[in-house]
Amino acid sequence: MNLNATLIAQLVVFFILAWVTMKFVWPPIVKALDERAKKIADGLAAADKARADLSLAEKKVVDELRKARESAGDVRATAEKQAAKFLDDARAEAARIVAQAREAAEAEAGTASQRAKEALRDQVALLAVAGAEKILRREINAQVHADLLANLKTELQ
Repeated sequence: MNLNATLIAQLVVFFILAWVTMKFVWPPIVKALDERAKKIADGLAAADKARADLSLAEKKVVDELRKARESAGDVRATAEKQAAKFLDDARAEAARIVAQAREAAEAEAGTASQRAKEALRDQVALLAVAGAEKILRREINAQVHADLLANLKTELQ
């Protein structure tokens, strides 16, 4: 065997194998590697975008929470003002009702005392007339008059 011929044949087979590999095997491998690199790059970009969206969402959440706290504070302050106003109005109304009740009670007591005084006057007048009538029916006697006046006095008490 000739060493040169073997070496040349091996070189020809090697170049044919290299050409077949570069023509048919290498492009699908390069294509698969390029697709894989593109998928990895897209995934990294999506992760970066998601991270940015997350930080933006966290900022929005913080802002919304701050606004909600401020709004809740405003609502609470408004509610406290309304409650204080309602309480003051209720106290004023209660004071007005109590004052009216006192006035009505005083007026009723005043009219009741006036009616009692009038009734007492009427009774005293009736008793005086009855006493005078009894005195006039009987004879004029100091002892009898004194007894009648004493009886009248006990009736008035």
